[in-house]
Amino acid sequence: MYRYVFGPVLSRRFGVSLGIDLSPEKKSCNFDCLYCELEKAKPIDKIENEPLVEDILKEVSDWLSKNGYPDVITVTANGEPTLYSNLSSLVDGLNKIKGVSKTLILSNGSRINDKNTTEALKKFDIVKLSLDAADQKTFEKVDRPLKGINIGEIIDGMISFRREYRGVLVIEVLVVKNVNDKEEVIKKIVDACKKINPDRVDISTIDRPPAYRVQAVDNQTLYNVAHMFEGLNVSVATRKDGGNVRRIHLDKDDLLHTFRNRAYTEADIDILFDEETKDLINSLIAENVLHKLKVGNTVFLKAQ
Repeated sequence: MYRYVFGPVLSRRFGVSLGIDLSPEKKSCNFDCLYCELEKAKPIDKIENEPLVEDILKEVSDWLSKNGYPDVITVTANGEPTLYSNLSSLVDGLNKIKGVSKTLILSNGSRINDKNTTEALKKFDIVKLSLDAADQKTFEKVDRPLKGINIGEIIDGMISFRREYRGVLVIEVLVVKNVNDKEEVIKKIVDACKKINPDRVDISTIDRPPAYRVQAVDNQTLYNVAHMFEGLNVSVATRKDGGNVRRIHLDKDDLLHTFRNRAYTEADIDILFDEETKDLINSLIAENVLHKLKVGNTVFLKAQ
């Protein structure tokens, strides 16, 4: 059974992804975002019982040897991956074994002013940073950061990072109904993004069961928000059909590990997994081991 690797995941933004969880034991994040698909948790500034780089790389190599190379190998966490103290060594190792895959990290951007963090981020092919607000009041409301984290300083750090980074920089703006969807709030985010000058801005909303009782905005609102980012490359995140994805087989332990890390739609399951794995999924639903959750009009399956 894999401890740190999970997937594949069909990402709305990056294609077929192999995930790496740097904090499998519990949520480790310096934010407690309203929309997080993980459980509520008090923000912290470190990952306890950090995994060894060599153990992670061993699992990644094993998965790749069995399943081939996905579009991206994604470094994430049950929380914030830049809290991992050996991030630089990890990405060095991933870059040696990634083959045709791209290395990707999904970060909230909070440690962008830390020199060791920025040096590690520069080694990734793709860096995705979140920017859900550009004013401190809204930032604290939607992202619920650890005390002392300032969004103005984060934006300044993103601007500096963009000047030095040679890979693909993506800024994601996740819009939450009645929280950060007001025009004046979005305008400030637009101004910040124009200063950062990312390769792409992804506009999205809640599409998985959130930690708090908050709601997604509708598609029309997403497109209205996207229209405000004039002069930037903007993508409204939508699901891909998967193309010619190689069907993956998972045994029961790996399947449960994967479904605890990520909720899957029925469409995702149909695209990603072979028939034997689908049969196993149906059995686990019947046994009430996998549970159905509804977000908007989309049904997800997740393990507790």
